[in-house]
Amino acid sequence: MDVLIDRVRSFLVSTLTGAFGGENVFLIVVNLLLLALGLFIIIKGGDAFVDAATWIAEVSGIPKFIVGATVVSLATTLPELLTSVFAALRGSTDMAIGNAIGSVTANIGLIMAISILAIPSVINRKDYVVKICLMLGATIVIVSFGLGGKVSIVACVILAVLFCVNIWENLHAAKRGAANEDDASERPPHDKKTVAKNIAKFLLGTAGIVLGAELLVSSGSSLASAAGVSERLISVTLIAVGTSLPELVTTITAIAKKQSDLSVGNIIGANIIDLTLILPICAFLSGQALPVGAQISSIDFPAALIVGAVACIPPLFTKKFQRWQGVALLVFYVVYLTLTTLA
Repeated sequence: MDVLIDRVRSFLVSTLTGAFGGENVFLIVVNLLLLALGLFIIIKGGDAFVDAATWIAEVSGIPKFIVGATVVSLATTLPELLTSVFAALRGSTDMAIGNAIGSVTANIGLIMAISILAIPSVINRKDYVVKICLMLGATIVIVSFGLGGKVSIVACVILAVLFCVNIWENLHAAKRGAANEDDASERPPHDKKTVAKNIAKFLLGTAGIVLGAELLVSSGSSLASAAGVSERLISVTLIAVGTSLPELVTTITAIAKKQSDLSVGNIIGANIIDLTLILPICAFLSGQALPVGAQISSIDFPAALIVGAVACIPPLFTKKFQRWQGVALLVFYVVYLTLTTLA
């Protein structure tokens, strides 16, 4: 796959350079286009995969509450997961870690901020307290171990335990909600045409996620080299924001339907999985601790913890989100991007 992507990149750059000159400029342009194409493919592939995986689980007789608590939540994290895994396997640990942490910061500092500004919703504290503790707890684990220059296997084991706790909590919460549903045992249509359609969506979605992740990692690395910037900068900005686009779409839809609490819940849930699943898998596949660069440990890790605290701690006491939080998060995110770019 890497060879094919490199050949396509080389062909486009050589063709444009031969016609207009300026090889390095066109190398940057081509990589930006490939990065955008990778984001588009990975998002569309993720949508198809989630739809098909949900259908397969439900038609197999798995209760809807289990499907929602496990299959859907895990499937929606595949783009970030595979992007970080491919980066880690290529030795680009800054990109692997930057994508996971950068997505968390973007989800809260940008997307949740927009949701809070639009509709500062009231929350039921008991529905949020466990999730908030899991998210902040996972962030504290990563920050604490990252200060030592690496996310160790011990840290990854702790994160994996927190992930299991999260799944357990999802199952219990979904089971309580499913007790009031009359159609929990109904299965979706499964005639031959529907089966063929969903199998095709599953396979194409999987291929799209894999191809999109490869494009993101390959073009991100090449772009960093061509532009003379670090892979970390590309991963915590372009790639992190790009892979957070599905959450942004969900947020805008929720705002339009005046259901911002749904948007906030989805963002917190996605962040927990990003924090507790991606880094452990990267570490376990590489068979060693993940080395953490100085800028990641001094800027990116603290930024994720600060935005998480600003967004989630006040509502535990006030029982509602407030617009000043949205303003503070957006301001902090702009400051973070500025520091990241200048670092």
